[in-house]
Order: sequence, then C-alpha cells, then structure tokens
Amino acid sequence: MNVTETLLAATVGLPLALLAACLVPAVRDRMPGLLWLAPLPGFAAALLAAEGEPLELGGPGAHLALELDLAGAILLGVAALLWSIAGGYAAGYLRGAAHAGRFAVAWLMALAGCLGAFIVADLATFYCALALLSLGAGGLVVHDGTPRAWYAGSMYVGLSLAGETAVLMGFVLLAAAADGSLLIRDVMAALPGSPWGVAALALLIAGFGLKAGLFPLHVWMPLAHSAAPVPASAVLSGAVVKVGLIGLIRFLPLDVALADWGWWLTAAGLFTAFYGVAIGLLQRQPKAVLAYSSVSQMGLIVAVLGMGLRAGDPDAALFAAYYASHHVLVKGALFLSVGVIAATGAARLWAKLALTAILAVGLGGLPLTGGALAKFAVKAALGEGLAGTLASVSAAGTTLLMVHFLFRVRHHVADDPHAVAPPGIALPWLALAVCSIGIPWAMYLSLPTGTLSRVLEPSALLSAVLPVAAGMLASLALLKWGARLPRVPEGDIAAASGAALRAAARMASALERLDRGLRAWPAAALALAALALALAWAIAAR
Repeated sequence: MNVTETLLAATVGLPLALLAACLVPAVRDRMPGLLWLAPLPGFAAALLAAEGEPLELGGPGAHLALELDLAGAILLGVAALLWSIAGGYAAGYLRGAAHAGRFAVAWLMALAGCLGAFIVADLATFYCALALLSLGAGGLVVHDGTPRAWYAGSMYVGLSLAGETAVLMGFVLLAAAADGSLLIRDVMAALPGSPWGVAALALLIAGFGLKAGLFPLHVWMPLAHSAAPVPASAVLSGAVVKVGLIGLIRFLPLDVALADWGWWLTAAGLFTAFYGVAIGLLQRQPKAVLAYSSVSQMGLIVAVLGMGLRAGDPDAALFAAYYASHHVLVKGALFLSVGVIAATGAARLWAKLALTAILAVGLGGLPLTGGALAKFAVKAALGEGLAGTLASVSAAGTTLLMVHFLFRVRHHVADDPHAVAPPGIALPWLALAVCSIGIPWAMYLSLPTGTLSRVLEPSALLSAVLPVAAGMLASLALLKWGARLPRVPEGDIAAASGAALRAAARMASALERLDRGLRAWPAAALALAALALALAWAIAAR
C-alpha cells in the first residue's frame, strides 16, 4: 500500500481498532485519555493523501472503496482536528466521572462513521458509515442518563433512522440504473438517464437534508446538542452535521443546471437560516442558542449548494465546503467555551469571555475573521440578487444571535468567583480557538480565488462590517426588551407535537375511564343516553 492508501485505511481503521480494544474492560476504562489520537490519521490524510487516488477492496460490483477529493479533504481535515482537540477536552471533562469508558465507546463509533463518510466512495460503505455514526452519536446524547437526555437521544436516533431509510431507498434507485456498480462515481454518471432519477434525488435530498438540519427536519439538533455532554455537543454541532453536507455534495448533480431543484433547495436553505436565528433568540440555555445557530448556518450552506445546482456550477461544492470548514472549527470552540466558562468564576471571566466574543461575532462575519472570509468566499455563488441580499441580512441575524449567546453564557459561571477552569479543558479550548482564527486564513489563501488584496479592499471590508454593525445595533434592542420575548422549548416543533400527543393521551385516558364507567352501569348509561336524546328532540321541536 502506498501512502495515500495507508492513510485512507487508517482514517477509519484506527478508531475501529481502538473500539475493538474497548472489549477489554481495563483498556476501555483508560480509553478516554487516548481519544485525541484516533482522528490523527484522518488529519494526516487530508494534508498528505493524493486527490483522486482510490483504495478499492473486493471484487467487481462489490467494492469497498475509499477516495478523497478536494471538498472531502477540506471537511475531513477540519473535522479530524476538531475530533482530536475535543477528544483531549473530553479526557479532562470526564476525569473521575462514572461511565467514562462507555462514553469512549460511543465516541469512537461516531468518530469512525463521521470521518468515514468524508472518504467512502461506494454506496454500501457510505450507508454503513451513516449507521455507525448514528449509533455512536445516539450513545453520546444519552450519556448523562437523565430523562431529558433519553428524550433527546430517542428523537435523534428515530429521526436518524428515518433519514437513513430515505437515503437507502435513494441508493437502491441509483444502483438500479448503474449496471450493478455501487461506486458513487458510476451511479452519479448514470443518474441523468435513470427513469428513477427524480425519485432518487428527492429521497437523497430529504435524507441528507435531515442530517444537515434543514427545516422542518432540524428538531434533533437543538435537542441533541443541548442534552449531550459539552465535548460531544462540540463534535455533534461542528462535525457530525457536516456528514449531511458531504452527502449533498456527493449526490447532487452540480455539473448539471437543474433550476427548479436549485430554487427549492435555496429557498429551503434560506428559510432555515432565518428560522434558526428567530427561534434561537427565544432560548435561554447557551448550548440551545448555539444549536439553533448551527441550524441557521447549515441552512445558508445548503443555499450555496442550491444556487450551484440552479446554475450547474460544480465549484459551489468547494465554496460550501470552505464555508463549512470555518463553521466546524468556530462552532466547536464555542461549545467548548460553554464548559470552560461554567468552570470559571466571575472574577476571572473576562479574558475567556473576550476571546469567546471574538469567535462568536466572527461567525457573523466580523472583518478579518474566518467568518468574514467564509462569507466572502460564497458571495459569488450566492450572487447579487435576492439570495445574496438575504444572505447578508442573515449575517446580521447571526451577529444578533451570537450577542444573545454572550448575554446568556456569562450568567452560567462557577459559584466560586475566583474559580479557574482546569487546564485539561482550558488548554484544548484555547488551542481550538486559535485554530478557528488561523486555519481559515491559510485555507482561504490556498483557494483559486483567495487573494489577500480582494478581502482587504475597502468595498469588501464595508460589505462585511455593515451586517455586523446592524446586528450589534439590534442587540441593544434585544438587551432592553428581550425579557418580554416568549420562550420556545428546545426542539420547537417537536415540543409542540409532544404537547399535542400528551393532550391526546390524556383525552384517550379520560375516554377510556368513561367507557369503563358506562360499561359498569349499563342500565343507567342507557337511561342517560335516552334522556339526552329526548331533551335534544324537545329542543329541536320548539
């Protein structure tokens, strides 16, 4: 095996090997301290593996194939980095905690599935990666064992299964038109001539849209991200949701202009972007605010792909991957900051809060930050029309939402005003914060259109600062009148449907009790019914 093949195999092989080692109880108990090692082959593969040089195992028509393209390499590299740093954070976070070994098992399952999804090149292995990811992530969500965690975990697993069912049906339709091949490149080449192409595309958009958190399939994100332990929330929001994005990148025919499909996908993405901001502003818990911010950001990324599909622009995949790479890092750092601030006393808070503020406002596009670079990179894909204008407005909304997050997180500090966050969680958070600032610059300058002079032009700086300034001004109104806003439970639609189901259950229980009572008194019940009918007839006769 050459270097590329070795690194691709190790990307999923090392997490699976460590997972197998967890069968030994003594090793499993010590595994949290090794979690940071497991993603390193994936990070090395993103940097060193040759693009388009596949590793294929198996016979004709039954390949297990691993391959890396540029969009996959971008997402793999930042996701592996997040998993590694968050793994180091998890070791400090779980020190002395019960069931740390169980957490490590779920972590490694989710890690293998997540990183595997960025490099698999055949349908069967892709589906296996999705299934492994869902099982592991479900275990992370329910780790605390509280009723809230179990509810969030059941919602996550249930919706994940629904999404994977749609994806599997789409895969079957794709494979049916590809002469028995399961390689992604073969089934996508056969898609234009497939009689089931429209159905396959609809199923895949629904399945991967759920994974990416598009409205109304987003409800698992605020529930799962809020209930999971802090390091798990960081990888769920930063890396796991990007599996839905890589699915859309792989299975949308971006080299063909499909105007109607692109319009609907763009509309769904932009609506999700604004909906995430609106509901996020009605949350009180910092992690819930960040979760709805992820809903919003994923909506904007999907809108970029929708515009690419509308125009038949395959470069949209690269721009969407770059935008998402910044989100991976900064959202992971913001989730870790929740744990760091919670362990810090008010007297020692301001330095950590200041760095968190830079990261948070940077997500809205603060000039010279990675967020500004990300928004500048997708500006051409979104265009100067309605989509581009709405994207700029959403940047102001993101800024407002991030200021709201800062308002909320500063109230969740340690009881001891002089408490200091342990180095085991403070240092990984600081490392990820630095990476989320520096890496987007390095990646941007490596893009074909990434030049320093373009982002430093006065017009570019002005277009970046205006939405941020608008969001900051709106935050003054939020600070004054925000307490009057209604509160929406985490999961919004799911919470509303849950209330309806509970009301229906109470009504059903009442009707059952009435039925039991009537059956216990048949003569009296019959007389009561006869009397009611007689009274109704008498009233009607008048």
